[in-house]
Amino acid sequence: MRRRVATLVWRVVLAGGLVCGIGLLPWLTRTDPAYTVLKARSAEREPTPEVLADIRHQIGLDGGPLHVLGGWLGGLVRGDAGQSWISGGDVLPGVLQALGASLLLMALSLLVAAVTAGLVCARTLRLGARRRLDERRVGGAGSAVLASLPEFLVASVLATVVGVQLGWLPALGWYGFQWTVLPALALGLPAGAVLGRLLDDLLPGAFGEPWALAAAARGLTGRSIARQAVRRCVPALLPNLGLFVVGLTGGAVAVEQVFDIPGLGRTTLQAALAQDLPVLQAGTLALVLLAALATGATRLAARLLTGPALRDGALSSLHRPAAPARSLPPLLYAAVLAAVVGLGLARDPLALDTGQKLRAPSLDHPFGTDALGRDLLARVGHGALDTLLLASAITAAALLAGVLLGLVPRVSAPLVDTVNAVPPVLVALLVTAVAGSGAATPALAVGA
Repeated sequence: MRRRVATLVWRVVLAGGLVCGIGLLPWLTRTDPAYTVLKARSAEREPTPEVLADIRHQIGLDGGPLHVLGGWLGGLVRGDAGQSWISGGDVLPGVLQALGASLLLMALSLLVAAVTAGLVCARTLRLGARRRLDERRVGGAGSAVLASLPEFLVASVLATVVGVQLGWLPALGWYGFQWTVLPALALGLPAGAVLGRLLDDLLPGAFGEPWALAAAARGLTGRSIARQAVRRCVPALLPNLGLFVVGLTGGAVAVEQVFDIPGLGRTTLQAALAQDLPVLQAGTLALVLLAALATGATRLAARLLTGPALRDGALSSLHRPAAPARSLPPLLYAAVLAAVVGLGLARDPLALDTGQKLRAPSLDHPFGTDALGRDLLARVGHGALDTLLLASAITAAALLAGVLLGLVPRVSAPLVDTVNAVPPVLVALLVTAVAGSGAATPALAVGA
């Protein structure tokens, strides 16, 4: 009981610290928040000292950060999240409306993710139910490629091809069910591919356990065995599912921007850019509360599915009975990437040739040229090398931080849930406000 209370107190402290840290954003940034608010209200108005002083007085900046935070927290206790610094309207109705749009999009995205995960592991389920599962097989390369695609790229392709060129579905707005299809696909397909890969790795271990052998010997149908195998694997997937739930709500900023969806992530981002502090704090608090609810729901679901075995520690972890066989496609992908980088490094990415603008691929320019006549192969090669080196350093640092945090799970678990609830773009803005601009700032933001 004491541990649960301590964990709850720690979560409250983290949430309060995050909201208070965001409340200091106007004093951390190197721009005048009154000037930002003025430009968000009216870009044509002249930013004279008198006008800026009047805005500071209106929004309470002249009272200092403690005065602003104290007033906002005091109103929050009474159910009042304050008024927007930009529009002057009440914050809470707008945040709740944005949260509703994000929750609807999240639910549809989870449905798409569930279908995608089922398709990814369908072959494993079919072979495992028939006792024909090859323990050394490897998953499909298609699901791995889909899982690696960022949501904004999938959203851009769907909006351009399906929404604009083919005209099958609307690409902009939030007016009905058909406007939800493309955003749900953009969020659900990569998430479903990841969940499907995780489930596909767990299923061989479930099918190899004694209960599956006994069920097959007693004559249970393959469908029943497959259904129980999925149920056996679900508790191991629930922590990741909880992270996806929060990520699909707060981390869908790019998708909401592409499809012009008035969701909570986009609302929070716009408030951060305009330094609309009451909206930003209310939106972040809603995301943190959602993260706490998602974590509690996944733990409750795991307890209901596993029963006393979870409490008593009698539930063994799933693992492959044998190591997967070596696969040729990853080696081919690595060879292609190395060839592209190597050929690109031999070329000059900054050489301009205005007579070769927007050329199609040829022997001289295998990838074509851009609008300034620069060789795209050279740009891709140099950019890929820089990205790979930076990504390797960030991955190593994140791995080290993860190992250290894993040594103190009761402290790190609420911390991970809280940080995961914050949109990545907002994290980048906070890091930039504290650390300033520079080469290391993007790495710090991504690592955070």
